[in-house]
Amino acid sequence: MKLSVGSAAEVRLSGSPAPEVRRGFLWYLRQATGEAKWDEYLERCRREGIQPISRRDFERHRSEHSEKRPQARCC
Repeated sequence: MKLSVGSAAEVRLSGSPAPEVRRGFLWYLRQATGEAKWDEYLERCRREGIQPISRRDFERHRSEHSEKRPQARCC
């Protein structure tokens, strides 16, 4: 980590881990909320050339699927 001073009020840390921590936190949040699943579904639809269902239907399907398979849940 390299410390550089631009002015008396400005101190910068180059190589700061803050952006990596932020990216990690956002990744975790997207995984925990299921946002990543939606993006993966859209990517698969694009790759296979099929029309995706609506976000509402996608979430409904995920909810019904998890209710029918309680062993797939963590709690």
